[in-house]
Amino acid sequence: MEIREVTTRRELHEFLRVPWKVYCGDPNWVPPLFSDMKFRLDQKRNPFFEHAKVQSFILVENGETLGRITAIIDEKHNDFHHEKVGFFGFFECMPRYEIAEVLFNAARAWCGGLGMKTVRGPMNPSTNDECAFLLQGFDSSPVFMMTYNPPYYLEYADQYGFRKAKDLYAFLKQREPTPERILRLMDRVKKKERLTVRRIDIKHFWHDVEEMEDVYNSAWEKNWGFVPMSKKEFQSMAKRLKPLCVPDLGLIAEIGGNPVGIALTVPDYNQVLKRLNGKLGPRELLKFYRYRKQITGCRSLLFGVKKDYRNRGIETVLYYETEQAGMRLGYQWCELSWNLEDNDLINRFDEAVGGKLYKKYRIVEMEI
Repeated sequence: MEIREVTTRRELHEFLRVPWKVYCGDPNWVPPLFSDMKFRLDQKRNPFFEHAKVQSFILVENGETLGRITAIIDEKHNDFHHEKVGFFGFFECMPRYEIAEVLFNAARAWCGGLGMKTVRGPMNPSTNDECAFLLQGFDSSPVFMMTYNPPYYLEYADQYGFRKAKDLYAFLKQREPTPERILRLMDRVKKKERLTVRRIDIKHFWHDVEEMEDVYNSAWEKNWGFVPMSKKEFQSMAKRLKPLCVPDLGLIAEIGGNPVGIALTVPDYNQVLKRLNGKLGPRELLKFYRYRKQITGCRSLLFGVKKDYRNRGIETVLYYETEQAGMRLGYQWCELSWNLEDNDLINRFDEAVGGKLYKKYRIVEMEI
């Protein structure tokens, strides 16, 4: 077996193609878009790399690429959390432990060579993107921007010496009547707080993006693993999501004209991506617009309230308005994800509104 640094276009192509070998015949796998994967790894276009270093690797045996991994050092994360942590991400490998071992060795050695004391992952490439190994819930496809992997990935990580850093939860909420207590609470909150909730205005999209950025970096500030997005990063994410945005599912809560909470829900586009096989040419675009009308559910992607406005019922109002919009649009279910396992406030809330914990994910770490 030979481990190679990805430095050429051909090696990048081999890197991107590994999942098609690993998941061949797996009905739950959703092929990622090549264009999206290239952007996330592009050190010139992705603003994440203005504060991060990265090196990708492939493992080749007898001319065949059998695995891949990316080593990442996010200087902004280390400054924000006062850590010396390197990350690994984009991990894929065929079902042989020795392949995983060589890949983990490469990422650890690269991070350690740059002075890191711990390696953690998977991050693709950060908690602001897809992250974590799937731990429970292998019987269904992932929803949009959530991960999926064979069960043996975590087994190999455990065998290598990784240990749990943090688990993440996903709740599934089926379409059902809103409980009366939610309706009563919502009316009281609106009157007491003089709260208004409005949908994203596509005509003033970038103004609303700035308001959402302000809430996002405030509401998630104390979360484990969170790193504030720069303006360029947040705008880059918004630019990628704008064509997928459904205005009725993007909500901003305001008090006195000031944004205090946001709720961004997106249709489960993975139901369409499964049909595109990673491509997005003219034929695939026609498929996309055809099949997006058949999407049955959605994902609550961002849901948060500024610290000073929590526990005042604003979360309930945002939830209710989102649920009503989703039902009007015909969606049958919504995944509420992801939540930190020890975020008791949001986990209890998701259960109170009828969500059922149905998937778990795990981030692992070890000393270098």
